[in-house]
This record gives sequence, C-alpha cells and structure tokens, in this order.
Amino acid sequence: MPAIARPQPTRRARAAAAWAALTIAALAVGLGAGCATTDGAGGASEVRTASDLTDAERRARVRVELASNYFARGQTETALDEIKQALAAKPDFADAFNLRGLVYASLGDMRLAEESFRRALELAPRDGETMHNWAWVMCQQRRYAEADAMFARALELPNYRGVTRTLLARGVCQAREGRYELAERTLARSYELDPSNPATGFNLAEVLLRLGQYERARFYIGRVNAVPEQVNAQTLWLAARIEHKLGNATGVADYGRQLRGRFPQSPEAAALESRRFDD
Repeated sequence: MPAIARPQPTRRARAAAAWAALTIAALAVGLGAGCATTDGAGGASEVRTASDLTDAERRARVRVELASNYFARGQTETALDEIKQALAAKPDFADAFNLRGLVYASLGDMRLAEESFRRALELAPRDGETMHNWAWVMCQQRRYAEADAMFARALELPNYRGVTRTLLARGVCQAREGRYELAERTLARSYELDPSNPATGFNLAEVLLRLGQYERARFYIGRVNAVPEQVNAQTLWLAARIEHKLGNATGVADYGRQLRGRFPQSPEAAALESRRFDD
C-alpha cells in the first residue's frame, strides 16, 4: 500500500500511542485466540471458536480490533467511538471495557479508566490482561503497592500467557519505586523466560547499573546493542554510562561517537555533551 501524507500527531496523540505500544499487543492476542467458557464454579470448559460466535459478538470483536488499531496510532476519539459501537453490539464484552480503560488512562481520566477496568474484571474475573493493564495504569500514578498486588494476581493465574510481559512491567514498576533488588529478581526471571526481548535486557541493565553491578549491566546492554535493529539513543547512552562507571574511557568514547553520529538531536546526546552520566 502506498504511503499517504498525514499531519503530525498532537502531544495527546503521541502520549496515547505510547500507552498503546506498552499494552495493545496483549489485547490483540486475546482477540485472536479462542475464548474458554467457564462453568458455574469457574472451571474451564469447551473452547469457543469463531463458528460459535453470534453476529453481535463478531461485530463487537471487529469494532474492538479497529479501536485497538486507532488507539495504537494515537487516534483516541476514533478509538472511543469504535468501543462505544462494540458495547452497543455486546454490552458485556470485557475486552471492550479493558481497552476503554487504557484509552481513558492515556487521556488522564482516571475515574473512567478505573470504572472501565473494574467492569472488565466483573465480567471476566480471571482475565490476566485486564489485571496487567490496570496494574500498569496504577504504576503510572505511583500507586506502587496496588500495582504490585495486581501484577501478582495476574501472575498467579493458571495458564496465563502473558507471564514474561507482566514480569517485565512489574520489574519496571518496582524499579520506579526504588526497589532495585526486587526489580532485579523480577526482571531476571522475565529475561530467563524470554532473553530475546530488548526491553527486558535494557531495563535489567539499568537496574544493575543502579545496584553497582557494572559488569553484569555491561553484559545485558551489550546483548541488546549487538542487534542493529535494537540500537537506539537510549541503549547507546546506557552503555556509555556503564562504561563510565567501569572507568573505560575508550568505551565511553566509542558509544558517544555512535550516539552523536546516529542520534545527534536526542536528549541522550545532549546529556552526553553535558557529561551527565549520573542522571
């Protein structure tokens, strides 16, 4: 498909897109998979496939998929309109309320965000994706204890498919709270399960830097930067900061040269020029 010109996104759109990048993949996985029905005791029974869906359920799923795509592009109003249409077709669609919570959180309306997440969990009490997303929203609000408890609830679910992603988010949240030793253990577990995830390697290296474990930090960020597609201003700056702590002036100069050459307008390049290695 040929590229088309689009106006530059607003700050609100960029913020919404950032939220979406952190959370939307899980929702897409949930929509694409079969949904297990439950019996009265909460046990799993027969898996429902596409042929079992009613017309209303199909319409609702399509609307939520469209809303997910709009949200990922920062088009929050359009996403909300699609969610409204999904709920008009299926008022008890938990995925729609889950996404609604993310959209309102990205817009800063925490009352409606929490209302949406609560409703999603009323409809699907054992939905780990909603727990993950709500926990991440609470982390952004610095409600660290509540966020950690919600992440734990998701991780305790049997057969939860988002374990590595939730461990990553939980570890990042723990680090934001300053609980670096706990964050290191959480992120290390996520890394064991998925060593190919550059976000996990990056955050683990950052935590190890703060713990003074510079050689280990060098190892993890080195693996991230070894893959050209994963290299960005943040990964190069973190590597330079680690080399600075190790007293390796040659390493600092090498990463600094790459940072200036490839990302000259980045905040990280500005920090390098000011030699703010301890920020």
